Amino acid sequence: MSASTTVEQQQPPAKKPSGNGSGSLSGYLGQNLRQYGMVAALVIIVVLFQILTDGKLLYPNNIAALIQQNAYVLILAIGMVMVIVAGHIDLSVGSVVAFIGGICALLISDHNVPWLLAVIVSVLIGGIVGCWQGFWIAYVGIPAFIVTLGGMLLFRGLAIVLVGTTVAGLPAGFNNISNGSLPSALGFLADLDGLTLLIGVIAIAGLAVAQIRARRSLLRNDLRTEPFAAFAGKLAVSAVAIGYITYLLAKSAGGTPVVLIIVGVLVLLYTFIMNNTVFGRHIYALGGNLPAAVLSGVKTKRVNFMIFVNMGLLAGVAAVVTTSRAGAAVAAAGNNFELDAIAAAFIGGTAVSGGIGKVTGAIIGAFIMGVLNMGLSIMNVDPSWQMAVKGLVLIAAVAFDILNKRRAK
Repeated sequence: MSASTTVEQQQPPAKKPSGNGSGSLSGYLGQNLRQYGMVAALVIIVVLFQILTDGKLLYPNNIAALIQQNAYVLILAIGMVMVIVAGHIDLSVGSVVAFIGGICALLISDHNVPWLLAVIVSVLIGGIVGCWQGFWIAYVGIPAFIVTLGGMLLFRGLAIVLVGTTVAGLPAGFNNISNGSLPSALGFLADLDGLTLLIGVIAIAGLAVAQIRARRSLLRNDLRTEPFAAFAGKLAVSAVAIGYITYLLAKSAGGTPVVLIIVGVLVLLYTFIMNNTVFGRHIYALGGNLPAAVLSGVKTKRVNFMIFVNMGLLAGVAAVVTTSRAGAAVAAAGNNFELDAIAAAFIGGTAVSGGIGKVTGAIIGAFIMGVLNMGLSIMNVDPSWQMAVKGLVLIAAVAFDILNKRRAK
């Protein structure tokens, strides 16, 4: 046996990289610049408009209105993230919202269908629309851009045929879906709604428990985690943000908006689906590396089909919320909704090339768009300039994503 071999055998084995999150904080922040950059951008935009509007942006009633007015974007952005992560695009959701909203209003006003049943039927019709588009995309092989472009024209035309003029006279229970608030069942603490405060405490506690359990699971399996300082800072900032929003909503005229509960449930549900289910992992696989996904046995046709069925269901929910908010159905409803949803997804960090994106990121992107809309409206900026500003923000967000990828490479 040679001396060199003996020396090699005497050397200790290479130490296994630890996933205990003890790496450099600056290095971690640099690697996740996109994620934290969007949060910082939202904070900066809020502070900027709070100054420019003389403190009016964060009036309690304005925060409630911000959530109610932008609920449709939040709902559609959830589905759009899944579509874009898988490497597709959906241009039809605005027209689908108008089409299903018209059906919902007609069922209630002309056919005396109970509004709750009409809501269920509307969401199911959204699923059927998703089946229609998913079939052409997944099983016939037509690109999603073409199918949904055709769907945009098809369902807008059907909306005009069905609705014609405005369909109004909808019941108060239905209108309260988007305009109402939860009842003050627990009374008031000083001038703060007790139920809203309880919901905020539960949200903060739930977030903390979920994040701590997830981190412990990663450490237990010796997987890579973020540095503890980043973890603690992110948790603290999230808790402060939720607490402050809870305080503002508790001071508002109505308390917790009903639509906020709907959006919150959807965010939790789809975050779990994307992070903890086989279906979610398959969506990332499709957008990240399609040939590898096929070789790995992913049933790509079925996954693509279900992605668009899901998008249709969420478009049905958005249609109900939009029609409820307006108190009527109009053929022009949903105009540019698809652009708002796509912009929210991209601003929130979803990669243009697919494979990367988070539901929470899209929610941040939607709130950036919503704050821009409300802040500029309070300042009485012309709607045309509001559209121009949103377009510039979208270009800047995508450019930032591309430059960040180049820097990483």
